[in-house]
Amino acid sequence: MNSPGFYTIFWREMLSIRKKFWKFLAGSLVMPSLYLVTFGWGLGRGINVHGLDYLVFVLPGIIALSAMNNSFSGVAVTLNISKLYYRTIEEILVSPVSHWSIALGRVLSGCFKGLFSALLLILISLMLHIQIRYNAAFFGILFLTCFIFASLGVLAAMLAKSHEDMTNFTNFVILPMSFLSGTFFPPERLPEPFATLIMVYPLTHAAVSLRSLVAGNGVPFISLLVILFYGVVLFILGGKAIKRLEL
Repeated sequence: MNSPGFYTIFWREMLSIRKKFWKFLAGSLVMPSLYLVTFGWGLGRGINVHGLDYLVFVLPGIIALSAMNNSFSGVAVTLNISKLYYRTIEEILVSPVSHWSIALGRVLSGCFKGLFSALLLILISLMLHIQIRYNAAFFGILFLTCFIFASLGVLAAMLAKSHEDMTNFTNFVILPMSFLSGTFFPPERLPEPFATLIMVYPLTHAAVSLRSLVAGNGVPFISLLVILFYGVVLFILGGKAIKRLEL
């Protein structure tokens, strides 16, 4: 892997964020804040889940959801546009930068966007005195969550042959995952076979892991394995998809 090449790709994305920082900031705040107000204070007032106030219960799920949305869209949308509209991806592909460096640079830029939105939400929760414990393991799982969905964004953008394909992927994969992965409710509340089926979603394991850490417990071993599996596999598939585009 070409380290300077990966850094160049990453830094190019950071400069793009800098140019439109206020739009980026607003976009990172709106949806998670809306979820927090609607589900945390609106629907969840006075409700306890697993011995936790619903706001404390739902916040880790909203943080995971925010990380997913911003990591995925922050990579998939820009990469898809650069491939289909501006054709700037072709300039990068003919440069002496390996496909793995391109993938890593894009994925890490997506991780930055996802972590930024999640950290904003955490900052808001601290300002509102929502009593949640954050530790190194919490942020480690949060980073891995961002890595998974940024890698998925690379893969989806590389496979999409039109903007309609990207829209369909979002509607049929990302949107259902947002609401069916236990972000707003305990996964076991769903009837079978749905309670088992949603365990296929990486977001389910991210939300379960963050929620477990907030409750003072460790990360469930199975969830950690699933998160690591998705991170490795999706990154490899994304890198190979870029390589196939080079050919």
